[in-house]
Amino acid sequence: MEISWLGHSCFRIKGKGVTVVTDPYPNDVGYSLGKPVADIVTLSHHHPRHSYVEGIGDMPKVVAGPGEYEIASVLISGIPTFHDNERGSKRGKNTVYLMEVDEVMVCHLGDVGHVPSQGQVEEMSGVEVLLVPVGGVSTLNAVAAAETVRLLDPRIVIPMHFKTAALTCELESVDGFLKEMGVKETAAQPKLSVSKSGLPSVTQVIVLDYPR
Repeated sequence: MEISWLGHSCFRIKGKGVTVVTDPYPNDVGYSLGKPVADIVTLSHHHPRHSYVEGIGDMPKVVAGPGEYEIASVLISGIPTFHDNERGSKRGKNTVYLMEVDEVMVCHLGDVGHVPSQGQVEEMSGVEVLLVPVGGVSTLNAVAAAETVRLLDPRIVIPMHFKTAALTCELESVDGFLKEMGVKETAAQPKLSVSKSGLPSVTQVIVLDYPR
């Protein structure tokens, strides 16, 4: 499986026989989405910067909300959460997606705004690759993101939804999260290849670069 970060909360997860794109965005975000193709698109919530399905080619199946899905041999669980720390009273709801691609369990937290409850942690159990927002403001901040990582105990953590030179909205940088995770030095890489047998034995933080 190959994971590429397309910017903001958008990833392309390419398995042997299926491609999933998460939370596609329009160009006003500052990144360049291009025109990726996918079999499946997941939407964490219906904000325009997380649900730009028309930016994806190949007429993908759209998954937009809690529930159990099986599409193109991929099992997806949509877990209901909130976009804030006040049970959705400020920013509404968010859906976390747990999906198995090439026997690897990937979890995309979307725009979750709170540390998951014990029940939610149990629903997300078994996650091996965690895609976690870390930029605060409208999602988890560095401290809450690090706490969430400790609760879910994945093998690989990939931060998303943080401030970069391209992003047009104000978020915190990834640096605070890396400090909370005890990562002193890391170089962003263009993509990550993941296999079940190649997963690290202890949690590893990987920062991906976005297309320029």
